[in-house]
Amino acid sequence: MRRRWIWSALLAATSLLGQSAAAPTAQAHWADQAAAEIVAAGSTARVTLTVPAGLLASAEDNRNGRIAGEEIRAHRGALRRFLDGRIRVLGRYRAGGTVVEEPGALTVEPGPDAPAVAGGSGLAPATHATLTLVYTWPAAIEALSVRYDLFVPNVSTASCLATIRHDGQVHNVVFTPEHRAATITFGRTPVWQAIGGFVTLGIGHILTGYDHILFLLSLLMLGGSMRSIVKIVTAFTVAHSVTLSLAVLDVVTLPSRWVESAIALSIFYVAAENVWRGTASLRNRWLVTFGFGLVHGMGFASALREMRLPQANVAASLVGFNVGVEIGQLAVVILACLALDVLRNRTWAPSFRQGVSLATALVGAVWFVERALTA
Repeated sequence: MRRRWIWSALLAATSLLGQSAAAPTAQAHWADQAAAEIVAAGSTARVTLTVPAGLLASAEDNRNGRIAGEEIRAHRGALRRFLDGRIRVLGRYRAGGTVVEEPGALTVEPGPDAPAVAGGSGLAPATHATLTLVYTWPAAIEALSVRYDLFVPNVSTASCLATIRHDGQVHNVVFTPEHRAATITFGRTPVWQAIGGFVTLGIGHILTGYDHILFLLSLLMLGGSMRSIVKIVTAFTVAHSVTLSLAVLDVVTLPSRWVESAIALSIFYVAAENVWRGTASLRNRWLVTFGFGLVHGMGFASALREMRLPQANVAASLVGFNVGVEIGQLAVVILACLALDVLRNRTWAPSFRQGVSLATALVGAVWFVERALTA
């Protein structure tokens, strides 16, 4: 029975490794991410839109996976019709004492080169296309209502970070398949609007961050008293919150390759310790968790750093994202503790825990080699 559980766990690890080979690092994590910088001034709103190139495949004549400026110009009319049906931008303005809200007249232009985009998204030019959408109204606008429906199909984690600038003010909105519309009234920025979208983004990041989840499961695999579990979870929360804040604020920066490699190493170490030391490792596990939690915080920060958040709203964005990470983390911890509690009195539970830990250590070791030793 013991050997069967160990071999089953190792086979599961092999399957997981095969899936991870296609997208082992943070790059794949943001393949469905889009970004929009909207600059409103007078009667015009200019949108610098960066989206996965596959969404605009009809404009790709060269079939090289990228959409160049000349291709955007050649398909300007078709792109305008396509985008007009998926991104609805309404402006509110006054005409003869009457408040009018209507869609702006849209024209499509090639986007600026990636380095020239102020506060650009940081998304990879090899996988994304950038173009400029210009909306105009008969008079100066007082508010914008945006309906965003341009997502990678059938991908629940798809999202678009929109930064709206007007007269020195900056608003942030995260559009997702569940949150597709937002209204921005110039002159005031509701706190909930700046934070709410980033809470969702944080939840999505932790729930689709398989390395972070695997680390959490390894920490909890041996069970322990409620006091021990609370100490472990608290240590991880405090540690990653500290480095997440420091990294996003550019106080501490480390190469992404180092951070991702260290995260893989943390998975290997904790899982191997489960096998090597058994329950004896629980005595000081909260200290180990705190140390590795600092590294995981740098990994969480990469999600926000990729977007190059405007400094004006960075505090609200950071708070929202961190709250979302904590919500997702708490969900994982609760489900894991409930499942392990069900297994606690089973005769085969020790073999199961050892098998899963061996498999997890294998996954961590392979990820470390992929991230640290391969180009």
